[in-house]
Amino acid sequence: MKIWLDGRLRETEEARVSVLDHGLTVGDGIFETVKAVDGKPFALTRHLDRLARSARGLGLPEPDLDEVRRACAAVLDANPTALGRLRITYTGGLSPLGSDRGEEGTTLIVALGETSRRPDSTAVITVDWTRNERGALAGLKTTSYAENVVALARARERGASEALFANTVGQLCEGTGSNVFVVLDGEIHTPPVASGCLAGITRALAVEWTGAKETDLPLEVLTRADEIFLTSTLRDIQAVHRVDDRDLPGAPGPVTAKAMRVWDERAADHLDP
Repeated sequence: MKIWLDGRLRETEEARVSVLDHGLTVGDGIFETVKAVDGKPFALTRHLDRLARSARGLGLPEPDLDEVRRACAAVLDANPTALGRLRITYTGGLSPLGSDRGEEGTTLIVALGETSRRPDSTAVITVDWTRNERGALAGLKTTSYAENVVALARARERGASEALFANTVGQLCEGTGSNVFVVLDGEIHTPPVASGCLAGITRALAVEWTGAKETDLPLEVLTRADEIFLTSTLRDIQAVHRVDDRDLPGAPGPVTAKAMRVWDERAADHLDP
């Protein structure tokens, strides 16, 4: 496998980052995961726009998006795969130990991993930990992911593929790597970005293509929603058939199934919507 690191393609064994890289020592970095189908990235422009927003939010120098595009194209061309996870990572670069950034410049890594289509439905759990909708990292896609690692491990222990968080005021927020939608009386709702959730690329397109409403929702809505589904880059739209101990038989339900059909049709028509 070939990986792009700081200006050129390298073999995996050669692609090495300093142990003093700020992304490693303190999690000072941002990233994007882009779906690649037959060597072509989906919604790359939206992902790069969010990469730039995350950089500004974290106070990192603006990434050279033309270079990132070249890196993505080079990695996809060098590693043919039917369905891939294209990972763009951008960090504070070589820095002294501690929270202060160094002056050596940033680190850019683009890598590709093979993946497979997710099942049409999945199980999720809720966790007691909360998202801080007023925190410095709220809404940013950073490499500070340890909280998600812990919550996802809890989900795996309970036979689920995702863990859902409330925010500090008890509103439904998001999953470790997904956005959540609920169906109430035939209408689709999802938490607004102000809840502290990530402004997901798939989330935004799902709202646009299905007419979903952005609504403040209590966490307990999961106990009474008619249908629940998740969105993310690699899930696309995925129904939920169990949340904690509550089964949702027949998932995907009719509203979710329609949303999935609309997604597949629109995504097939627009490579970079």
